[in-house]
Amino acid sequence: MSGTVDVVELVDQLPGTVRSDHGRYVKLSVAGRTFGYVWEPTVTVGLKQTIAEQLALVAMRPDVFEVQFTAGGFGWVVAHLEHVERDELAELVFEAWRLTAPAALLEERGEVLPR
Repeated sequence: MSGTVDVVELVDQLPGTVRSDHGRYVKLSVAGRTFGYVWEPTVTVGLKQTIAEQLALVAMRPDVFEVQFTAGGFGWVVAHLEHVERDELAELVFEAWRLTAPAALLEERGEVLPR
């Protein structure tokens, strides 16, 4: 399941991240706030995005992305990892982290995408 391995490798490059195993899924968080979920059985990841980005991704590639839910002004999107290249996944993971991380971590990381 290289897609879920990619997610873990990308997340582990970002400061302050924590992965917590909940059996059927792994929760991704920074500073105690969730920015993603990984489901190995379905080879998918759910990531926090802006609502505009959520809608754009789903509209452009409904076979790859689906609406998960909206909460607090954010639109969560499910990505089917077998159809997402690692560089695109890096951008999605980074954006989810940026939308969630505290200012000090954002400043520490800057605009450097995980690889």
